[in-house]
Amino acid sequence: MAADTRADRDTPIPGRAAPTQPSLRRMHEFAIRPDRELGQNFLIDSNILDVIGGLAELASVDVVLEIGGGLGVLSEYLAERVAQVHVVELDERLRAALQDAVGSAANVTLHWGDALKVDLAGMHPCPTKVVANLPYGVAAGALLRTIEELPTVERWVAMVQREVGERLAASPGGRVYGAPSVLAQLACEVRVARAVPRTVFRPVPNVDSVLVLLVRRASQPAVAPELRRLVADAFAHRRKTLVRSLALAGAAYDGDAVRAALVALGHPRDARAERLSPQDFQALGEALWV
Repeated sequence: MAADTRADRDTPIPGRAAPTQPSLRRMHEFAIRPDRELGQNFLIDSNILDVIGGLAELASVDVVLEIGGGLGVLSEYLAERVAQVHVVELDERLRAALQDAVGSAANVTLHWGDALKVDLAGMHPCPTKVVANLPYGVAAGALLRTIEELPTVERWVAMVQREVGERLAASPGGRVYGAPSVLAQLACEVRVARAVPRTVFRPVPNVDSVLVLLVRRASQPAVAPELRRLVADAFAHRRKTLVRSLALAGAAYDGDAVRAALVALGHPRDARAERLSPQDFQALGEALWV
């Protein structure tokens, strides 16, 4: 007899009584098998929803963007509590499940497409919060994109891989501190709010997850494109000095001006990018007229 693999256990079995938990029921009813290549780990423990809702500080006037609607368990939770929900989902196989969850909700709009490409600015009404169980592969990019393109969003609560959450909230000098840390923290206060057990997902992931909370800084509605480019170039070659990394990135930065700005900020002339705080990068950009 063949071994009973996790993939086999995640596959609905015809004729077996449907579970009552919404995600498990929809997996069974619509014969949905999670796609590991898409990073699909569906929420199956509804108790975590109140934790997410509490961190998001949901209000009846909120317009929420959910990235990765999945089987709709978070979507229907949000729809019962806020004015409008925009749900972005890439996997067309989940259409019937999402329709089952929120098809009758007049305040839910489904957007089918890639969260890294869908027209965020065209959503109406404009989102004021982002609440999501993010596919691991696109988590950081999706969050940074919403920070950049949706200045109306004030608060984010996202389920992400632990390493992603720690990277976004990392302090200068740490091993995981990098461009995502700087870009997120320039615009937002960022913290890892709590760990999430692997057992709340199906299939059970091979990595740990956390809920990360971001709150936009009132004084920083958006990060200028030139500053985003400076940060990306500074971390492009982590083992090099910041000046050398900028030079290797091919951008026309004046090396002497960069060194002088570093010294003025209290850093050595040969400092690496990871020594600079987000505020240091802001000041460096201003010194270089970016």
